[in-house]
Amino acid sequence: MKYLLIFSLSLLFSLSSAQVRVEKKQAKEAYHLLNEIRKNPERYKKKLGLFNLNKVTRKSLNWNNRLAEVAESRAKDMAKRNYFDHVNPDGIGPNYYIQQAGYDLNSKWLKNKRANNFESIAWNWPSASDAIKGLIIGKEAPGYHHRKHLLGMDEWNASLYDIGIGFATTGKKGHQKSYLCVIIAKHDW
Repeated sequence: MKYLLIFSLSLLFSLSSAQVRVEKKQAKEAYHLLNEIRKNPERYKKKLGLFNLNKVTRKSLNWNNRLAEVAESRAKDMAKRNYFDHVNPDGIGPNYYIQQAGYDLNSKWLKNKRANNFESIAWNWPSASDAIKGLIIGKEAPGYHHRKHLLGMDEWNASLYDIGIGFATTGKKGHQKSYLCVIIAKHDW
């Protein structure tokens, strides 16, 4: 029993102290890929199983450093605290952190600390670009909610224009976990 307790504590310590790496280069590559898919959805139709191409917003998203910092922080937090959710273990969602970073949002979007109007997340993809493709394909999310968000395929998502992406990894190569956070937002409403 004593050895089991020591092993459990050492395992818990090693998980909580695992090195988390923020992969900025991969985040930028995913950003460029997403804009390429938005500009040329016909090119990706077969590969990503796209349909209703006329609904894809063809305008490019603008990289926003504040949103990127929030996305990086969110991905890093999920990796450090070993959870995967739009709401962190403290009960706080992305809208709160976006506002705290100085990217002003409509006050209606801040009434609930758990609110998420702007974030898509993915877990355990080999790269940030693969995670973007996975979100667009949408096998894990019925209703293609991430696809609509990333490609601006409805009125709300088409109105969003700024983006920040964070991609964090933890663990040893070959056994690592990854967390992608994509925030696409707007100031005006």
